[in-house]
Amino acid sequence: MKVLLSIRPEFVKEIVNGNKKYEYRKLIFKRDDISTVVVYATKPYGKVVGEFEIDNIISDSPSALWEKTKKYSGTSKRFYNEYFEGRDQAFAIKIKSFKMFEEPLTLQEFDKNIKVAPQSFCYIGV
Repeated sequence: MKVLLSIRPEFVKEIVNGNKKYEYRKLIFKRDDISTVVVYATKPYGKVVGEFEIDNIISDSPSALWEKTKKYSGTSKRFYNEYFEGRDQAFAIKIKSFKMFEEPLTLQEFDKNIKVAPQSFCYIGV
């Protein structure tokens, strides 16, 4: 099973460049059969740009998770701390291998049933 994940364009660039090997989330999927993440680069780009296999998902306190993942966070500690402020639990999706699509797709080109970008993620049966 796959999910469509909304990721800011600057972080997509860090993933493509290999600097970001963890995608941070405040909440994670309820399903345990998710193996692939399809990446939607949010506005102003607004396109589905590629996908990656999930290596594993780490869950820990924000401070402990940062220590485990900071080398390949693709972000600053300040941004990370602001993102997880007030949270007791944080998640990091470890990116196994990212595959860029030859042609970025609009949401409707990717899946005619998806009308708007997900706030965080949505399950897709592709």
